Amino acid sequence: MSSPVFRLPPATRVCIVRHGETDWNAERRIQGQIDIPLNATGREQARAAAQGLAEQSFAALYSSDLQRAYDTATAASELLGLPVQPEPGLRERHYGEFQGLTQDEIKARADYERYINRETNFAFGNGESLCAFAERIKRTLNRLAQRHVGTDILLFAHGGVLDVIYRIATHRPLETARDFPIPNAALNWIEIGNPDWQLLEWGVRDHLESARELILE
Repeated sequence: MSSPVFRLPPATRVCIVRHGETDWNAERRIQGQIDIPLNATGREQARAAAQGLAEQSFAALYSSDLQRAYDTATAASELLGLPVQPEPGLRERHYGEFQGLTQDEIKARADYERYINRETNFAFGNGESLCAFAERIKRTLNRLAQRHVGTDILLFAHGGVLDVIYRIATHRPLETARDFPIPNAALNWIEIGNPDWQLLEWGVRDHLESARELILE
C-alpha cells in the first residue's frame, strides 16, 4: 500500500500598499495613530495606485481604519468593485508621546538613542513597543491570509507596517537599520504559506509617474 500524500495548503498572495502622502509625511512628523488626511499629492497618488491595480483580481480588500489609508483604499475600491473592509490590526504603530513630533524635535529628547537604535521593547511612554507592534502585524496578516487561502488579497496600510512585513518576509531583525524603500502608494507583494512568508516584489511605483506629472502641471 502506498503512503498517503500530504499536501500543504495553497499560499495566499498579498499586495500591500502604503497610503498616499500627507502633510505630516512632507514635514517628517510622526503620525502614528493620529488620524491625518491625505494632501493633494496623496490624493493623486491614491488615484494612480488604483490605476496600477486595475488589471489585478483580488478576493478581498482590507484597509487600516485610519483616514489616510482608508481614503487611499477607497480609490482602488471604486475601480476594482470591491468594498473596503476596515481592519484596525493594520493601523500604524502607536508612538505614544512621540506622535506629532518632527524628527528634529525627537533628536532633542533624552530617549532619542533608544528610538534611533530601534530598541524592540521601547514603548514611547504609553505607546507600542516595536516587538508588540510586529506581533500585531504578523497576527493580522496570518489571520487574513488564512481567511482567503489560495487567493490574492489587497491591503492598505502604513510605512511602519510595511517595514515589519519586509523584515518578516526576508528574515531580517527588527532592530537593524532600514536599508529598503517604503514609498507612498507603491505596490508590494508577499506570499504567505508553504509554510512561511516570502517576498515576491517590492516598491513597484511605475504607476506613480502619472501622479507626479499631474502634480507638476
